[in-house]
Amino acid sequence: MSEISQYLLVNQHKIEILQKGETGTPIIILTGMGCSFDEWHDISELLSKSNRVVMFHRPGLGNSEIRNDVRNTQAVVNEISEMISLLKMAEPVILVGHSYGGLCAQHFVKAHPEKVAGMVLVDSTSVDLKVLDELDLPMLNEDSTDDIWIEKCHLYSLMKKEELREVISPTLTQKQERLPFDLQQRLIAFQVNPNLYKAMYSEISNWKKDAEIIKRLGEFPDIPLIVLGRDKEHSIKMGIEEGLPEWELRLFEEKWQELIMNQARLTQNSKLIVVQEAGHSIHMDKPDIIVESITEIVKGIKY
Repeated sequence: MSEISQYLLVNQHKIEILQKGETGTPIIILTGMGCSFDEWHDISELLSKSNRVVMFHRPGLGNSEIRNDVRNTQAVVNEISEMISLLKMAEPVILVGHSYGGLCAQHFVKAHPEKVAGMVLVDSTSVDLKVLDELDLPMLNEDSTDDIWIEKCHLYSLMKKEELREVISPTLTQKQERLPFDLQQRLIAFQVNPNLYKAMYSEISNWKKDAEIIKRLGEFPDIPLIVLGRDKEHSIKMGIEEGLPEWELRLFEEKWQELIMNQARLTQNSKLIVVQEAGHSIHMDKPDIIVESITEIVKGIKY
């Protein structure tokens, strides 16, 4: 199994790319907002035994360059398309999208249906995400509305790394602490990069507009699709342990689950899996389910 870490000049940006494996159907993994591809280490290691796996950091994330251009799902669509060409991927790919990466995946498959053989959405952001704003969640929204995050990301983007380290006090989750030590160090550095917050500022500013654009792009192609959703009761339990009110958590999680279930209706060839005892980061909580789902898509595709 080979592993190649490299930089590609993609649409005039130097983009950090990690490739593993050399043969088999190509798999492109799109990470969530503010998330590093290093979190997908174990999954990509397993998949690369039989498939070519490609992961990349969007501009602003990791060591990928960011300028002053708008960061939205269309920009990601353009970058994926250019990468497929530069990496000489002749056959349609499997797209895997987590959270915001799932929103980007939904945009890409509508824009370039001929380039996608199948898809796995991992607790993906919905094209109907604006309905979450309509919920009455006073405590949950105290510090987590889009406006608050936009303001916070703008502030962080203007800081130096040393200042960010003081303000954020970057830590790792228990699951991240099981990764190889060098990846743990990379994940800490990832969190204190001002460019990360510059990217997030733009992504959050645009994602609701993006969602409406994606909805207007027409029919979702009838490709093999597996939709993975987090465990509602597990997520509520975790929130209660953090001191959040159960009634707010239940209201939010029930609506989130409804949006996830709607994604399973995007194609006639779809499957919904609610991943037990998993939160939003299903790839960290239950990586085996991710691997099984992607493998099922790979085995079932027909050209």
